[in-house]
Amino acid sequence: MNHAQSLTIVQVNDSHSYLEPHPELFWGAHGADYRIAGGYARLATVINQIRQDRPGGVLVLDGGDTFHGTYPAVHSRGEALLPVLNAIGFDAMSAHWEFAYGPAHFRRLAARLDYPVLALNCYAEQSGKRVFDPYQVVERGGLRVGIIGLVSNIVDKNMPPAFSQGVYFTLGREELPECIAALRGQERVDLVVVLSHLGFPQDMQMAADVPGIDVIASSHTHNRLTRPAYVGHTLIIQSGCHGSFVGRLDLSIRDRVVVGYRHRLITVDEGIAPEPAMQARIDEILAPHRAMLDEVVGETATALNRNTVLEATMDNLLLQSLLHATQTPLAFSNGWRYGAPLPCGPVRVNDLWNIIPVNPPVSLVDLTGEELCMMLEENLENTFARNPYDQMGGYVKRALGLTLYAKIENPKGKRIQALFVQGEPVQPNRIYPATFVTDQGVPTQYGSNRRDLELHAVDALRAYFAAQSGPVEAELRGTVVVV
Repeated sequence: MNHAQSLTIVQVNDSHSYLEPHPELFWGAHGADYRIAGGYARLATVINQIRQDRPGGVLVLDGGDTFHGTYPAVHSRGEALLPVLNAIGFDAMSAHWEFAYGPAHFRRLAARLDYPVLALNCYAEQSGKRVFDPYQVVERGGLRVGIIGLVSNIVDKNMPPAFSQGVYFTLGREELPECIAALRGQERVDLVVVLSHLGFPQDMQMAADVPGIDVIASSHTHNRLTRPAYVGHTLIIQSGCHGSFVGRLDLSIRDRVVVGYRHRLITVDEGIAPEPAMQARIDEILAPHRAMLDEVVGETATALNRNTVLEATMDNLLLQSLLHATQTPLAFSNGWRYGAPLPCGPVRVNDLWNIIPVNPPVSLVDLTGEELCMMLEENLENTFARNPYDQMGGYVKRALGLTLYAKIENPKGKRIQALFVQGEPVQPNRIYPATFVTDQGVPTQYGSNRRDLELHAVDALRAYFAAQSGPVEAELRGTVVVV
């Protein structure tokens, strides 16, 4: 009988370009607890230690949502991350918000990485050819490992059109069997790993639909899996977000079959010393922006986070600033997952950029009551669709000025039980003025008299803090109620 061979897979996903340690939310018996976590210098220490423990037998994967999410990343259009990522030495990455700079710019960024972006499911519109390599084969610990990349498939479906200019995305389900067969056959790999940014529910379904996958390194939905999920013969891991966690999966493989595993979700906490060379790189990247980002603009009496599905305190603050700026009765923003939490206390310019790094213009639109219902039903379907492949969002659309009662278990288009604006039942033909940020807040198919103000979101937040006589409050209001 052949002896089992070993491979360690290390996963970082959805770091959203958080170069430095930051507050992170941990759920406890009595609610949220905020502790410092993350930072690429500490990530480097963790990954280096694993490589020392298992020389030649480690595969390090980046699940994407890496080049976007903080001011240094957005200001440099992702370029600030390049020396950091190359120093880590990943073996491959997937992608999602990387497309926010446009596919052409992302391809230029990818060309400067020392490892490949893999995308089985991203195609050029004109030629129909793949934009990135679909897979690569690496050798680790005497094993041949095939890595298949799946980038987020929602980029051309519910994100701004510039994100997908000249490209289109599929789910990847139809292409996977042929790719797996090629890896198992002519490439003679011992292990098939799918590096996916579809999301945890989607990857669970993919594992059920497509045989032959040994491991899915899942991303997008920010799940902190303390133990792998198992579907058939496929292990699925996902490792939080913001660089606060590293997933480690130790595999034993015999005759091209996984015969054992151990898994650990490592919290990148303050007990981990930063790697000096990486810290020096990060300090150099941040030095030109440090004074500006450290300016205190106000104080919050409410702990701000995006860790709740129906409504979130961080987004209530953002929407309050929009209402303050526009004096409209309604405000909308997307249910983003990204954005490190902020405990009660001082608020800096850096925190404002973390809340909304795209810094879009504040926009206005007139919506009919019928359009309001249609827009919210669509969003509830995108969030809670019975078929995981139809889940296309972050969380429920953020709103102020309305109260929505919903049965999330109901079929598509039948979830809203009651909807009120300013305490009054919505009238289908009535016009409701609203403010919003980004087309994800109010998609372009809804509303009329749509226009952008010269005011941008970060400045609206600054003005809102400046108008307060004390700390701001942004508590949950029960805007969306599940009945």
